Amino acid sequence: MPDGKLVESKIIGAEQLAKEFKEHSVAEFFKKNKQMLGLYGKVRTLTTVIHEYVTNNLDACEEANILPDIDVKIDELGPEYYEITVKDNGPGLTRETVGKALGQLLAGTKFHRMIQSRGQQGIGAAGVTMLSQMTTGKPIKVITGTAKGKPISLEISIDPKLNQPKIINLRELDKEFRGLAVQAKIKGVLYRESEQGPLEYLRRTAIANPHAQIKFRDPAGQTVTFKRSANVIPKPPRAVKPHPKGVTVDELMTLAKYTDSRKINSFLRNDFDRMGQKAVDEITKQVSFDLNKDPKQMRWDEAEEIIKAFKEINFIAPSTDALRPIGEERIKKSLQNIVEPEFLHVMTRKPQVYAGGFPFQIEVSIAYGGKAGRTVAGPEGQEKRLEIMRFANRAPLLFDAGNCAITKAVHSIDWKRYDIKDIDKAPVTVLVNFISVYVPYTGAGKQAIADLDEVIEEIRLALMQTGRKAGHYIAGKRREAEKQLKREIFFKYIPEIVNALDAITKIDKKALQSRLEKMVMAKLKLEEKKEAEELKQEIEKMGNGLDSQSEKEEKSAGKGTKGKKKKEAGKERKPVGKKEKKTEGKK
Repeated sequence: MPDGKLVESKIIGAEQLAKEFKEHSVAEFFKKNKQMLGLYGKVRTLTTVIHEYVTNNLDACEEANILPDIDVKIDELGPEYYEITVKDNGPGLTRETVGKALGQLLAGTKFHRMIQSRGQQGIGAAGVTMLSQMTTGKPIKVITGTAKGKPISLEISIDPKLNQPKIINLRELDKEFRGLAVQAKIKGVLYRESEQGPLEYLRRTAIANPHAQIKFRDPAGQTVTFKRSANVIPKPPRAVKPHPKGVTVDELMTLAKYTDSRKINSFLRNDFDRMGQKAVDEITKQVSFDLNKDPKQMRWDEAEEIIKAFKEINFIAPSTDALRPIGEERIKKSLQNIVEPEFLHVMTRKPQVYAGGFPFQIEVSIAYGGKAGRTVAGPEGQEKRLEIMRFANRAPLLFDAGNCAITKAVHSIDWKRYDIKDIDKAPVTVLVNFISVYVPYTGAGKQAIADLDEVIEEIRLALMQTGRKAGHYIAGKRREAEKQLKREIFFKYIPEIVNALDAITKIDKKALQSRLEKMVMAKLKLEEKKEAEELKQEIEKMGNGLDSQSEKEEKSAGKGTKGKKKKEAGKERKPVGKKEKKTEGKK
């Protein structure tokens, strides 16, 4: 207010503001917010690029029933400037789909299906194309070959305003090639051999995908090959329909608009999992309108009535046919091949349900000794520390560990009960694989799993069961070390005792030493027999894998669930209804 006078401001009308109103495509949004795709940080960005290509390669090969052979190369072109080449032996992409798959965000075969896969949104590979374009101004180069016709080469970039691929230099090749080869040049990234670098990502990918063979050449020209330890392709997961307990009013309205059914009652039976005629009859009694009407004519308030009825009905738990775990034997072979531990125990839990309608499953492994754990530089040289390998549908999660349900579950366990005094400084590798038709990631970068109560609890139970097995081995190893130390101490002092007795009794030294050694061995054997009996009793007490101490811990982990999880919640035939609803509410 100069000179005490009010300054008049010009009022801007709605018409003027309307001139500034513009629409933006999803490509423009992610171009400005690439950090949401995990494309930030020099090392992280390079690893994320490898992640996006390799996960697509694995999914494509498995869907085509092909054992994956993946070749990854990173060449340094200048300071923080690299060329990444990834090639597979999969089914390839057709001339019609290659542009959309690699040059259009939110386009793909995964987002619209409820099926287990490594990728979910159809963003990743196209996001890498956009990153190459943003940092170097260059398109990506692609060669694709299918079972029919000649292979083609082309270059792809993205029109960010339209979120459409731009294809140039498309030509047919006179050579044999089947699969997909992609080459992208990216600036502002950095290659490092670290816990979050491309080499570690591929190492963990090989562990979780023992049927894949992965060859990697780093910028220095060094080559590492992770050979497959399984020659059988995992059975393909089956797409499932939405479960009534996991559907919202909006989702019900959307499904009703696109259904082929002509009546609401047939729409419910045909488009939902675990929906039988008996459930439809119950819904008919609870709603105020006729279920014979056209589902496309259903009003919002009518959809609300149906959702309310869903909550009152006991449904069988969602179908778990869509879940494909790695498998205990495969994980064992893979970890023995790569980690080479002294002790290894793997377990796969029975399927469970989260958010009312999404089936999920947990696989856990604990490896101890050998090459288990991560190697770090300590005051006394190289030391071993705890290594947590996190996976979602077999894809490694290297970043955002602190925000992940897996990390929180691991650190919530009292490892001292399993003879691991300081878990952070132990030579231990903990592997956890979360399997689901829909992974509840914390962000579009897909690097951390949301800490939902059902997920945390299930991981904890799996860790405790596996931890007991590791605890028995570690305790046995400690007892053996104590026995050896005791034996060494006894035999160290036998000569001194023999000399003292000889001075008193004048008995032959050799005879004295022989008798003392026999006494020591007899004493040690008695102790071993006693310990063996105690161990046998402890194992018998465990019964079905629950010793009294861990049982208390598991009950504590399941507070709010009234112990229902202790009865292997999530069995395929278990009803999901009112009682489960109360349980979820208390969580």
